[in-house]
Amino acid sequence: MSRILLAGDHFVRNDLLADRLRAAVAGPDLDVRTLELPWPLVPFGPVAEVDEASDVEEELAGLAGDVEVIVTQMAPVTARVLAAAPSLRLVVCTRGGPVNVNVDACTERGVLVCNTPGRNAVAAAEHALTLILSTVRAIPRIHGTVAAGEWRSDLYAYDECGLELGGSTVGLVGYGAIGSRVARMLLAFDAQVLVADPFVAADSLPDGVALVGFDELLARSDVVSLHARLTAETAGMIDAAALAAMRPGGYLVNSARGGLVDYDALAAALASGHVAGAGFDVFPAEPPPADWPLLRSDRVVMTPHLAGATRQTAHRAAELGAAAVAAFLAGDRPPGLVNPAALG
Repeated sequence: MSRILLAGDHFVRNDLLADRLRAAVAGPDLDVRTLELPWPLVPFGPVAEVDEASDVEEELAGLAGDVEVIVTQMAPVTARVLAAAPSLRLVVCTRGGPVNVNVDACTERGVLVCNTPGRNAVAAAEHALTLILSTVRAIPRIHGTVAAGEWRSDLYAYDECGLELGGSTVGLVGYGAIGSRVARMLLAFDAQVLVADPFVAADSLPDGVALVGFDELLARSDVVSLHARLTAETAGMIDAAALAAMRPGGYLVNSARGGLVDYDALAAALASGHVAGAGFDVFPAEPPPADWPLLRSDRVVMTPHLAGATRQTAHRAAELGAAAVAAFLAGDRPPGLVNPAALG
């Protein structure tokens, strides 16, 4: 009998996890238990030594005593939880980065940790394109004028008009699962697409997508869209110098990580008009403080870190998580393994 704890939440729900698990694992020998987490109705945060987790460490430790597998998106798999779970052999984190799991402590105990890369690639790419379109056409600002009872025909003036993607140059910083999908959608708009990514070979790109250096991408792009991971090398990469290197009147969209951008420098570039508009789903602090200057800018389009929030993402996360559990129970190496050293 395999004892499995599903610690779902109000997005990747326990019923979704259980349905996909029972479809993926043949036979009746499953002892499935559940813990419902409060996220996203209650925000996540740091818990003990992990981050972006629901504060249920005590409850999780109390339920994990004899379980072999934990499947979760937001539960804090901390050293304390691991100490209370001597039978634990696998943690499946149904997200791209298992920041809520103490991976080092798991590895020391021989506990495998899997993630579910690509679960939200479709949603995040579509959201990025939505931000691009909303930003270059100033949709929220214009919507606000109509909602206020105004009929601003003066917005047809040349200096007020937005940008067509067709024929424009869009630069993508990062060409992973999300960036590559954004590129394909932009090609359908007849945009010219540039990519800056040190891990991509030029001959791997489709027709219409050109690999260039970061500086060249900034200088040539009408729109710069960020899809890079946040690392020591990429942190603050869009600083005052990078913004100054952008084409005058260009647009910046960030749906990757807030730490990629110096938002104070961006505020100055927007105020000067050098950057015509910006759209972002991620922030330097989440939520941003009430006095954050960009909250009041009519040149900015914002969403609250919701790029991956689709029902399909939740279903895909559950399906990928179930596949990892099924492989593990079958004695195979589970997909999405992030700590192969734990295999021994």
